[in-house]
Amino acid sequence: MKLLGHRAEGPTSAPPLLLGPSLGTSSALWDDVAPELSTARRVIRWDLPGHGSSSADLIGAGATIGDLADLVLALADSLGVQRFAYAGVSIGGAVGLHLAVHHPQRVDSLAVICSSAHFNGAGPWEERASLVRREGLAELAANAHARWFTPGFSVPALLQDHRDADPAAYAACCDALAAFDLRDHLIKISSPTLLIAGREDPATPPAHLREIADAVPGAALVEIPGASHLAPAQRPDAVLNALRAHFDGTAGHGMKVRREVLGSTHVDRAQAGQTPFTARFQDFISRYAWGEIWTDPTLTRRERSMVTLTALVAHGHYGELALHVRAARRNGLTQEEIGAVLLQTAVYCGVPAANSAFATAQRVFAEESEPNADV
Repeated sequence: MKLLGHRAEGPTSAPPLLLGPSLGTSSALWDDVAPELSTARRVIRWDLPGHGSSSADLIGAGATIGDLADLVLALADSLGVQRFAYAGVSIGGAVGLHLAVHHPQRVDSLAVICSSAHFNGAGPWEERASLVRREGLAELAANAHARWFTPGFSVPALLQDHRDADPAAYAACCDALAAFDLRDHLIKISSPTLLIAGREDPATPPAHLREIADAVPGAALVEIPGASHLAPAQRPDAVLNALRAHFDGTAGHGMKVRREVLGSTHVDRAQAGQTPFTARFQDFISRYAWGEIWTDPTLTRRERSMVTLTALVAHGHYGELALHVRAARRNGLTQEEIGAVLLQTAVYCGVPAANSAFATAQRVFAEESEPNADV
């Protein structure tokens, strides 16, 4: 049986991770991410039919995402890989969603990048397929940089991949995207799932990833500022950090704990305000503070809240103190218990510091009593 072209990196004994490409690209899309992932995983990048090293005759007109998923499973079987982690971009992400829905026993963990559970209906993809079958890929390839990257950014090797793709196979992939709509089945996904959106992506904007995150039980969503449709090429460090944390099991859990303690309103506001400058810090907070420290079972969340309140008073961080007074209430501390903690700080941190802390806490308690208070 003819197999998808692929490239394997990393120790053969390491946990396998399959990486799927975007339409018009090859496995080179992962060049700045895969080598780092392969230090701890057996990374297997695959090429779409008619792209990169894959034969064009692996699919034909009327192909479906399910057909592509079957090719991926055949490749995994040939390599002796039964269960694997999976990450894919755009059409590669759609393949991952299909696998997680229809072959859950094979998918250990899933990351879907700049993709969708549907791709804006069949019409545009049917038109694109027809155009490519009539005229080839020259026109689409000439405008690919505008669909893939933010203004002023480009990766010539990926643009060349687009020019070199087989038109018939490319059109068959368009057929697959035209027929794809998995929205009614997302709730069936049981694999730990991470969605990664490029904030500047016009093809699959963040709302498409949010739709998946809202439907898949326990899914987490990360938005990458400054990234368009091919996020692994444009913001490889941010994608790498998100994938490492997710596949290591700390990203989704850390974000879940962060939301439970601080509240989704605050976390969503912090994520929305994220910039390229602050992205690594936000990732650090989710992975280290919330994914490791706050999840350590040695102390309860109540106890951690008391420690945190004391430390914030000691250093005069009253803005953060208000946030963590709310967190302490979520963690089960009563107003009287918080007052006792602040009274203790008067002895060891000073009366002026405790005076400011009591004023901050009093303001938070007053907000709690307001109707529809945003806490």
